[in-house]
Amino acid sequence: MSLIRLNDVSIRFENTQILREAFFRLEPKDRVGLIGKNGSGKSTILKLILEQVSPDTGTITLEPGVKIGYFSQFSELNGQSTITEVLDALFVEVKAVEAELAAIDVAIAADSSASAALDTLIHRQSELFEDMDRLDGWDYKRHIDTALSTLGFNEAHRVCAIDDLSGGWRNRAALAKIVLEAPDILLLDEPTNFLDVAGVEWLEAWFRDFKGAAIVVSHDRKFLDAVVTRIIEVENFHLHEYPGNFGEYIVQKQFRLKTLEAQFVHESELLAFEAEGIADRREAAKAESRQLGNQLAHIKKSRTPRPVDTIITDIYGGLHVKDVLCRVEGLAKSYGDKLLFEDLTFEVRRGNRIVVLGPNGSGKTSLLRVLTGEEKADAGDVAWASGAAVVSYNQVLDELDEADTVSHAVNAMPGSLALTSTRKSVNRFLTMFQFSEADLKQKIGNLSGGQRARVAMAQCLLSGASVLLLDEPTNHLDMSSTQVMERALVHFPGAVIVVSHDRFFSDKIANRYLVFGADGADVGEIDVRVA
Repeated sequence: MSLIRLNDVSIRFENTQILREAFFRLEPKDRVGLIGKNGSGKSTILKLILEQVSPDTGTITLEPGVKIGYFSQFSELNGQSTITEVLDALFVEVKAVEAELAAIDVAIAADSSASAALDTLIHRQSELFEDMDRLDGWDYKRHIDTALSTLGFNEAHRVCAIDDLSGGWRNRAALAKIVLEAPDILLLDEPTNFLDVAGVEWLEAWFRDFKGAAIVVSHDRKFLDAVVTRIIEVENFHLHEYPGNFGEYIVQKQFRLKTLEAQFVHESELLAFEAEGIADRREAAKAESRQLGNQLAHIKKSRTPRPVDTIITDIYGGLHVKDVLCRVEGLAKSYGDKLLFEDLTFEVRRGNRIVVLGPNGSGKTSLLRVLTGEEKADAGDVAWASGAAVVSYNQVLDELDEADTVSHAVNAMPGSLALTSTRKSVNRFLTMFQFSEADLKQKIGNLSGGQRARVAMAQCLLSGASVLLLDEPTNHLDMSSTQVMERALVHFPGAVIVVSHDRFFSDKIANRYLVFGADGADVGEIDVRVA
C-alpha cells in the first residue's frame, strides 16, 4: 500500500519546466531524502503532495485518511502567538471534552437524587472518558512540556512571540508542533536550517523512534546519512532513485555518472554519424552520372567502424541468417474498388534493408500486414524460408504488457539475443539506447508513449528474428533513439523491411527501395546495394 503516488507528473511555472514524467511512491516507514540543485523542483514536489499547486499532467494520489505533517524552512506559524499557545491549540478536541467533563462533574455534584437525568449524565461521562483515552488527552499538558523541554525551550522562549525568536528557535517551534501532531507522513523542507548541533542531533534521535514515513528535503549530508533509507534526486526535470542513505547514494551516483559518460560518448559518435549523413548526401549529389543511392552506399561502405558499431556487432555476432528469407510472387491486394498493388514480385535476402516509399493510402502498410499474415492477399503467394523468424515492431508495440517491467520485456522474449549474448554487450547496448537501471525497473504501464516505443524497438532489435518489419518506426522515438536504431539496422545481419516517410532515415539505412505510386499498378523496385 503506497501512502503517496506520483504518476507521470509534469509541471511548468510560466515558461520554466520543473518536472517532466515524474514517477514516485512513498511506502509505509519510508525515509526518503529529496535532493537536487536549487530550483530543481524539490519544494514543488512537496507542494504537489499538499495540493498547494496542481500538475499540468499526471496524477498525485494520497492514501485516504493519512495525516500529513509539514515543516517549511519558511515558518508558517502565527508569529504573534507564543509557542505554548500554538501547541495548546492542537488539542482543541481534547479541551472540548475536558470542558464537557467539568460541566458534568458540576451537574452530578448538584444532583444528589437517583434521577434519570443523573443516569444520563453518568452515561455521557463514560463516553467522554473513552474519548479522552482515544485522544490520549489526559496528559496533553505533560506532552507539550516534554516536547518543549526536549527541544530546549526555557520559560522565556515559551512566553515570547514566535516572531521575536531567532531563526533556529522558530524552526524548533515548528518541529515541536509536528512532533505533537503525530502525523503518518512527514514532509520536511530543510529542517536542519538554523538548527544548532544539539537540535540536529535531537531530530536524528527522534527519527529513530518515528513510526511513520517521511520525505526530507535537505542539503545536510550528515543528517541525510543518519536518517534516510533512500535518496531521490531531482535532475533534468526527472526523479532518479538510489537505495540507501547518502553515503550509498554517492557510490551509486559515481557508477551512474560513468554510465552517462559512456552514453555521452555514444551520443557524440551518433552526432558524428548525422554530420556524415549530411556530408554524404552532398558528396553523392555532385556525381550526376551515378544514382544518389549508389553513391551513398559506396561512401557508407568505406567508413571506418566506430566503437558504437562494435557494441552492435557484438550483439549480432551470434545471429545466423539464411541467404534467401522470403519469396513474394504475383501479390495483389485491393480494398473495394481501390487497387493497392498487383503482380508484385520480389525476394527478401540476407542483408536487405528495403525501404517502402509512397504516398499515404498507396498500400505500404497493407503490404507489411500481408507479409505477416494479418491480412490475406487477393492473389499471389508469400513464401517464408523454413525457420525464418519475423517480428513486427507495430505488433510488439501494441502487445506490450503494462504490468511487465521494462527489463523483463526487453530481455525475456523467446529467442532473444539478450539470452545468448554476454551481459556486458547487452548492458552496453541498452545504455546506448538510453535505458538506465531505474528505467529498466519501471512498469510499462507507467511509461509515456515515446518510452513504450523505445521498449518495443529494443525488443525487436534484440529479438533474434531474421526479418524486422517496421512501420514508421521514427514516429515516436526521440532523435538519440532513432540514431541508435539506425546504427543497429545498418549492422543487422538479417533483413529489414521499413515503411517510412523520414527521408533522412531512409537515406541512411536503405540499400533497396520498393516505391509505390498513387496508382496501385505502379510499383517499382530500386536496388542501391553495392556488390
